[in-house]
Amino acid sequence: MVLLAAAVCTKAGKAIVSRQFVEMTRTRIEGLLAAFPKLMNTGKQHTFVETESVRYVYQPMEKLYMVLITTKNSNILGDLETLRLFSRVIPEYCRALEENEISEHCFDLIFAFDEIVALGYRENVNLAQIRTFTEMDSHEEKVFRAVRETQEREAKAEMRRKAKELQQARRDAERQGKKAPGFGGFGSSAVSGGSTAAMITETIIETDKPKVAPAPARPSGPSKALKLGAKGKEVDNFVDKLKSEGETIMSSNMGKRTSEATKVHAPPINMESVHMKIEEKITLTCGRDGGLQNMELHGMIMLRISDDKFGRIRLHVENEDKKGVQLQTHPNVDKKLFTAESLIGLKNPEKSFPVNSDVGVLKWRLQTTEESFIPLTINCWPSESGNGCDVNIEYELQEDNLELNDVVITIPLPSGVGAPVIGEIDGEYRHDSRRNTLEWCLPVIDAKNKSGSLEFSIPGQPNDFFPVQVSFISKKNYCNIQVTKVTQVDGNSPVRFSTETTFLVDKYEIL
Repeated sequence: MVLLAAAVCTKAGKAIVSRQFVEMTRTRIEGLLAAFPKLMNTGKQHTFVETESVRYVYQPMEKLYMVLITTKNSNILGDLETLRLFSRVIPEYCRALEENEISEHCFDLIFAFDEIVALGYRENVNLAQIRTFTEMDSHEEKVFRAVRETQEREAKAEMRRKAKELQQARRDAERQGKKAPGFGGFGSSAVSGGSTAAMITETIIETDKPKVAPAPARPSGPSKALKLGAKGKEVDNFVDKLKSEGETIMSSNMGKRTSEATKVHAPPINMESVHMKIEEKITLTCGRDGGLQNMELHGMIMLRISDDKFGRIRLHVENEDKKGVQLQTHPNVDKKLFTAESLIGLKNPEKSFPVNSDVGVLKWRLQTTEESFIPLTINCWPSESGNGCDVNIEYELQEDNLELNDVVITIPLPSGVGAPVIGEIDGEYRHDSRRNTLEWCLPVIDAKNKSGSLEFSIPGQPNDFFPVQVSFISKKNYCNIQVTKVTQVDGNSPVRFSTETTFLVDKYEIL
């Protein structure tokens, strides 16, 4: 089979969207499509028509035609099977089979067409695979977006806190009989306002140790925020998003606002010369009727030393885990010392840890089918009714010491049935009509907010609402393993260090 082109056209032969799979000029394809309506014989049940050079295989779609243009020696059965797949793809991206709707989603359709046919030959794909390929879903992107939204909220809160501090400093200055020209005024007092405001800001920050704040606020200037390690244009993107949400942005505060956001997420501004990154990732699969099919958790402590004078150190690890994790140290770490005293140090104490590089010194693994170890249980109860299905979903936090942020519970929906009717909900929801999913969004789940429910109705069958997927991020790790102290090898003197803890989801499904 050699497929020359796939097109959606009107009954008059006007091309709305067309994808050529071999080299063909625009004039040529427009001429073929313009001639197509004239070649059809009314009153016959055929869905193909031939000319001397090509064959048209078509399917009517209300006021439009889905047309495949092939060579005459192609397999007509294969052509018809391909035509059916093309016809099923279009409703996935277009809510109505109308010219305006097709034009609006033309690029989505072209991308989907490219997944079906490559260089004129049919690919062995089905509709579900096409949807997956065109979505280009990325877990890392979801995590980045969740982190960025959290940073934005915390930046707003930090901005309000700083404003209150400045007001309090002004009142204190007035009570002491000092003039505070940096907080407004006319004439000469306004000229020196910027420098005075900067001086007061520095004073407040000095008393706020051990927090490390940025230099005096400047009217405009680059700062680090939003993306892990990103610079430059991300600041403008952040401000633009705040403006789109209705926030009033003052240019004089922009530098402070964006720089404050980086205090919360990695890498922090106040990262010490000895910095530990504790990261855990969970993979979990549960059955819809209960029962943990598999749960696997991987954790690691990454050590980064930025000053070579702290190269010869030992880490004091506190392991309060009672779930039975398997620990494994780096080959260069003294295992006997770790087993006996829970200290992480090099086998040769005269050597130093590498400087300015991340070194994994300890990792752990937990694999279980014990249901009591599930951090967040999800129960999905779809029940058939006269108009479709009534779906009840509830969650419950089983680990009270955890605090899960930016939780998103994604429920698949039947295609082509419209939006669900929401009954009761704790939190917020988003309906993605293109992906046919309902996203239940919860900013925080902790011991004070450990359970909640969602009820909605929609036409469909119980199997349509699985698998349910869960994503979240947490600043507390699941296995209670922490670095409590860092000391020098010589003299056992303590060393200042910083720690960054992250608990992420690799895969969390209820099948």
